[in-house]
Amino acid sequence: MTASPARCRALLVSAPASGQGKTTVTAALARAWQRQGLRVRIFKTGPDFLDPMVLARAARSPCWQLDQWMGGEADVQAQLWRAAQEADVLLVEGVMGLYDGSASSAALAARFGLPVLAVINASAMAQTFGALAHGLATYPGAPAGLQLAGVLANRVGSAGHAEMLRESLPPGITWFGGLARDERWTLPERHLGLVAADELDDLDARLDAAADALMAQGLPLPPEVRFAPPPSSPELTASLAGLRIAIARDAAFAFLYPANLALLQDLGAELSFFSPLANEAVPEGAQALYLPGGYPELHLDVLAAAQVARDSVLAHHQAGRPLVAECGGLLALAEGLTDKQGRRAAMWGLLPGEALMQPRLVNLGMHSVEVPAAGTVRGHTFHHAAYECPLPASGHSTAQRHHGRPEAVYQQGRLWASFVHLYLPSNPAAAVALFKP
Repeated sequence: MTASPARCRALLVSAPASGQGKTTVTAALARAWQRQGLRVRIFKTGPDFLDPMVLARAARSPCWQLDQWMGGEADVQAQLWRAAQEADVLLVEGVMGLYDGSASSAALAARFGLPVLAVINASAMAQTFGALAHGLATYPGAPAGLQLAGVLANRVGSAGHAEMLRESLPPGITWFGGLARDERWTLPERHLGLVAADELDDLDARLDAAADALMAQGLPLPPEVRFAPPPSSPELTASLAGLRIAIARDAAFAFLYPANLALLQDLGAELSFFSPLANEAVPEGAQALYLPGGYPELHLDVLAAAQVARDSVLAHHQAGRPLVAECGGLLALAEGLTDKQGRRAAMWGLLPGEALMQPRLVNLGMHSVEVPAAGTVRGHTFHHAAYECPLPASGHSTAQRHHGRPEAVYQQGRLWASFVHLYLPSNPAAAVALFKP
């Protein structure tokens, strides 16, 4: 039977550049429409972990990644189509500026018919606001079919300022309202981006305050969009049936793609979570272990004192069972980790060498990694850490950009570790090869 298209209202939230307030606005829109009784499904463009945590809380539904390079076009199409079948409103937060990058937000919006809402930081600006909106809407390099549904002003100074901005808009561009400069809904940041959602005790109050501000202005609904079903793809076999995978999940190991977890389950694996910060052992009966990225550098003393967790991870490795460590997971496996203030703590010591936090960004970008006998798996890297390891690398990632810096891959027995965050749906066979005993 041929699958039918699905329809629902949809919007891609973009901006002229990073730092304009896309996440705050997307979260405010999601919370506003969710509070009006609409079913909201939400996505984040590109390889991000922190923004999706906030967006998921705002929409009260999971936030998945959409990326035409990392996941592939069919993966994006399938996610949008499935979400449209169960949602009243579908929201996508873009990445960087609207036209930035080879896999830009504009390209994604045009390919899948997503109307664009441009968020513009309007502080210290008046009629130029309209010029920016006009430029985004009429840029000659825009992909065919791109539709600018409207604009929203962020960091507005006053009601009079907002009216001036609204009057500057050319015909045909809808005013979605404005958000004032206000600490009540400002989202705090640290070195990798936003502070994690679970660390903000007042996050819901911030989201509600921003939603209230938009709803008070008569927030319009986005247009309806038709989403085509994805092309048929080979059915996944239960290659990991009966396999129990232990996954570290807490404030130190929080960077997990929901799509990775869903794929492992679709392959038949049972997932069992534990918290090294709570000094919990690797769950009994686990045949494979996943240490994702996060913020181990913010929890040096607790991780150093987590003897039960450390001993169980070491026992798992010494038994020759699969262990996959990404970025923060790699840092935890080093002999020691030094934070930006120069404080060092002993880590778990499964890998030789020292990890040191750096004052600046060390690496950023899309990467692919070759997994023996399984092919290429795609992902990304984004970190402020260096790892001084005497162990020879077993291989290196390939950066999508021709001038990108490769990341080392370290292997000892069934231990696989790298700064690369893997997007497992890009190659399910690689997931099987990494986790299957």
